[in-house]
Amino acid sequence: MAGGLTQTEYWNGEVGTRWARNQAVLDAMFVPLTEALFARMPLRDGASVLDIGCGAGATTLEVARRVGPGGSVTGADISAPLLAVARGRADAEAPGAAPIRFVEADVETADLGPFDQILSRFGVMFFPDSARALANVRRMLKPEGRLTFLCWRALPENLWVSAVRAAVLPLLPEAPKPPDPDTPGPFRFADADGLVALLRGAGFARVACDAVDRDIVLGRGETDAAAIAAATRVSLELGPNSHLVREAAPDLRARAEAAAAEVLRRHADGGVVRLRAACWLVQAG
Repeated sequence: MAGGLTQTEYWNGEVGTRWARNQAVLDAMFVPLTEALFARMPLRDGASVLDIGCGAGATTLEVARRVGPGGSVTGADISAPLLAVARGRADAEAPGAAPIRFVEADVETADLGPFDQILSRFGVMFFPDSARALANVRRMLKPEGRLTFLCWRALPENLWVSAVRAAVLPLLPEAPKPPDPDTPGPFRFADADGLVALLRGAGFARVACDAVDRDIVLGRGETDAAAIAAATRVSLELGPNSHLVREAAPDLRARAEAAAAEVLRRHADGGVVRLRAACWLVQAG
C-alpha cells in the first residue's frame, strides 16, 4: 500500500476522492463485466442483498432495481468519498426500487446480516485478512444464501493493465517490486485453486470459479486521438498502473503518457479504445 497507508486511509484519501470524481468513467468501463456478474446471479423479488465494496453504488442500484420494493439492499464500503456519491445517486436514480442502506463499514469485521445473497464487483481483494473476512461473509449469509463476486485473474491475462505497464516500466528509474499475493491488491486472487481453498476454509461447501473474458472500453472520443487521450488518462490515473507515475516528475510523467498512448493507439478503432479484461466469476454457498 502506497506510503504504508492502511486500506481505510488509502480509500478515504486522494485515491478515493479521485475515484469518486470519476465514477461515471469507471462504471462505463466495467459495463461488460457488470453484465456478466448479474447474468450469473439470479435475484428474486423481495431478496435481502449485501454489496461488498459497493464504491459509488452502481451495482447496489442495479440490485435494488432487480429485487424490487419488497427487497432490501445494503451497500458497504470503507470509502466515505465513494459512499457520498452512492447516496446521492440512490436518491436520484432508484425510484420504485428496494430501499438501500449505504454503510461505511469494514466487512472483515462488521455484522450487517443476515442476507439471502451477497455480491461484490472487485471489492473482495482488499481485506488485510482474507480468511477472516470471508468467514465473516459466510456468517452474514442465511443458510441457503449465496456469495457471488468478480475478481481479477493474473496480471498478464489482463491486457488493459499489462500492455501499458510493459510500456511504462522501462522508463522508471527503479522497477517496482512485484505485489505480494498475500497482501491486499487487485490481483490477489489470480490463483483459482488458492481462492477455492480459501473459500472452503471459510465455511463455503459449494464453490464454482469460472473464467470471464470481456473487452472493456478504456476511452471514447469523437476521434481515435481523443479516445487514446481518454484511455491514457484512465490507465495512468485510475487503473492499477496509476501508482507507477503518481509521484513522477513532470518530464517522466510526459514520457510515460507518450509511451502509454503509443500502445493504446494499436487498440483504437472508430473513436473507441478496447482491451481485454480477464476475471474469475466466483459463486459460493
